[in-house]
Amino acid sequence: MTREAKPASLTVEFRAIGELVPYANNARTHTPAQIAQIKALMIEYGWTNPVLADTTGIIAGHGRVLAAQALYAEGKGLRLPGGLDLPLGTVPVLDCTGWSDAQRRAYIIADNKSALNAEWDAYFLQAELKDLEALGIDLALTGFEPGEIEALFATGSPPDAFQEFDEQITTHYRCPKCHFEWSGKPHE
Repeated sequence: MTREAKPASLTVEFRAIGELVPYANNARTHTPAQIAQIKALMIEYGWTNPVLADTTGIIAGHGRVLAAQALYAEGKGLRLPGGLDLPLGTVPVLDCTGWSDAQRRAYIIADNKSALNAEWDAYFLQAELKDLEALGIDLALTGFEPGEIEALFATGSPPDAFQEFDEQITTHYRCPKCHFEWSGKPHE
């Protein structure tokens, strides 16, 4: 059975930060170091991702709310990426009222776990970080620890020049979409 298409609407509202109740059984924790990272991102880039909440409380964005509370306590304001100041003491919220309690609880876990299930393409990550470093960006804003960046940079760079074509060279392939890997010699 298909659903009848309805016009899409999206409303992000500014809610008072004190009205947002954290989920008491939230299994995801936020260290002071992580809150400091989120604060630094908010200062650098503005508020980029609304909190998901309903009438019960926060569904996603617990760390962002903690960082915003800390910034407000320090007497700092928040702004959107374009520079528009947020109303003092508020944060952007996308209302998720309408989810069942089970959907709400499952999403709280899924939102955090799905991000952890992603992987990095070391080649592109290394290239991006090196380019950002050359542009003068503070790599601490990326969330990587200095030791992680050093280890990544120590893995070496891709070759500037490739070997000449030789029928005996085994080539390694990796699909850029699904990351399936295989090896072979041309015309095998």
